[in-house]
Amino acid sequence: MTSAAVEILGLGLGILGWVGVIVACGLPMWQVSAHIGGNIVVAQTIWEGLWMSCAVQSTGQMQCKVYDSILALPPEVQAGRALTVIVALLGLMALLVTVVGAQCTNCIRPGKMKSRIVIAGGAIYILCGVLVLIPLCWFANIVISDFYDPSVPSSKKREMGAALYIGWAATALLLFGGCLICCCSCSQRDETSFPVKYSAPRRPTSNGEYDKKNYV
Repeated sequence: MTSAAVEILGLGLGILGWVGVIVACGLPMWQVSAHIGGNIVVAQTIWEGLWMSCAVQSTGQMQCKVYDSILALPPEVQAGRALTVIVALLGLMALLVTVVGAQCTNCIRPGKMKSRIVIAGGAIYILCGVLVLIPLCWFANIVISDFYDPSVPSSKKREMGAALYIGWAATALLLFGGCLICCCSCSQRDETSFPVKYSAPRRPTSNGEYDKKNYV
């Protein structure tokens, strides 16, 4: 029961991480305009995401525009789009695979194959965490580099948005959930696959006594 509970916990964390990746993918706040001037009141704030950019006025009004051309986008945005969509699809696959091989389901008979299927689901969750980490760190590196670059004007400087932090939290959930699923399944397989050893039957000698080598 303990391993099943840990497996369910890992699956729950993986689902939360998968949902977090989808939320981060849709949010337009991957990078926001940095207010580093002396003015306290700013007319508008620019949000830039993977799919659209938004301008938030000081009055609270917000206008968003979807990017017109895909090929005209920066490479980090194109890579972020591709990887987040791939992670969303892989997360769904990992959910289905893990549920099929979970201990609480009867889709497959208990055995080595069932454990291997669960391990595959956990490995897919870990792969999702690694893939989504690439665009997040890429965006963060560009934002930090441009912020401290003196050649970039103040109006073009950006800060890390909320979507990056949500993505990092989702990455941690995916990695931790996948590791729990894999470790739990490996320990279960080790417990249920002890090798059975049989001793050879003792044969009597011609005089009716047992040979001494049978006792060695």
